[in-house]
Amino acid sequence: MHLLLLTAWTVLWFAVVEPNGGFSWHYLRTGGELIYNGADGTGGLNLYAHHPELQMGPISFLVAGLFNPFSEHAGQFLAAALMSVLGLVIVVLAGRSAAIHFLGTGTNHQRLRQRVLIAGAAFIPMWIEVSVRFGHLDDVLALFFTALAVWFLTRCNAAAVGACLALAMDSKPTALAFLPLILALPRERWMRAVLWCVGLVAVMWLPFFIMDPHSFAAAKFTIPNNPASALRWLGANDPETPNWARPAQAALGLALGAIAVWRGRWAAVVLLGANARIVLDPSVYTYYTASVLLGTLLWDVCGQRRLVPWWSWIALIVLYGSVFIVPDDSARGFIRLVFVAVSTLYVLFAPVRDRRERNKDRPLNRVEEEPVQGPWGPMWDPGRTRPWDSRRG
Repeated sequence: MHLLLLTAWTVLWFAVVEPNGGFSWHYLRTGGELIYNGADGTGGLNLYAHHPELQMGPISFLVAGLFNPFSEHAGQFLAAALMSVLGLVIVVLAGRSAAIHFLGTGTNHQRLRQRVLIAGAAFIPMWIEVSVRFGHLDDVLALFFTALAVWFLTRCNAAAVGACLALAMDSKPTALAFLPLILALPRERWMRAVLWCVGLVAVMWLPFFIMDPHSFAAAKFTIPNNPASALRWLGANDPETPNWARPAQAALGLALGAIAVWRGRWAAVVLLGANARIVLDPSVYTYYTASVLLGTLLWDVCGQRRLVPWWSWIALIVLYGSVFIVPDDSARGFIRLVFVAVSTLYVLFAPVRDRRERNKDRPLNRVEEEPVQGPWGPMWDPGRTRPWDSRRG
């Protein structure tokens, strides 16, 4: 029932937003055409050298190019529909990840479904913002692959975690901030995940830089420093992107994510990476909030066991609602800064009940509930599954 309700909620938002959607789809359509057509020397592997304004990853353009055979309007509509469906898939993945993460803890799954419903109801409007209103396929794919990486993480599949994080970065480079998810795997599996991740990133990006070294120009592309950005409150009043902003985003996201895993709060990694982006980004597009809402969705369903997922709704109201009700640019920038500070401190340091405490009197007869130990607690390892645990008869 909760999935039916979320589907209806998604269809409603899609119907409302789609007629005026696709604000940025032309970037993806252009990139999709260029990456498949390198005859004139400005596309194919020369794409980033000649079009540094196209800040999406190659996977995004390869997928966008699949809609090239359709008319511009039809292609945009089909892409928006596909991206909307991926939002529902992400909600399902978050719920399944939580179910596996809490396996053997006596979790009330009815309450878990209610948490998914309430948090998903906040997530969907922002997902429609990024997927339908703006048509940012790169953000959509990056967040989808990140959610898939989280699902594989709870199953302790190191190769798949590394591969999914690589695909996320191949779709949108800002997904680099989610790499600390690898540290949540058992230490002996870190190398396998890293090798898969590095390998797939190299396969997708190196050909562009080998073909034309001027492709590095894409990394230096700047945008105006919006008066409503939190950067202004941090003293960065440059008219365009400060030279240190992008490296600082990545460093801050990676550092906060690593601290979260060290503190046993891997479910906060995506939120912290998204926080690092919005607090140090010179622009304030509303679709940026979708990555924050994915972070709060994962935190609300995997990181804590409260029935009401407050953080998903707090993020929606504070970050999205303030755009419409707070007229002053500087005030909106301050609100973003405060949200990042408060939410970061909360997920890192607020007391959280040990979710891995088992009922000592509850027998575990099925090996599927026998976990392997990870740095942040027990993990379910499908490679260890057997039909019956002989040690228990």
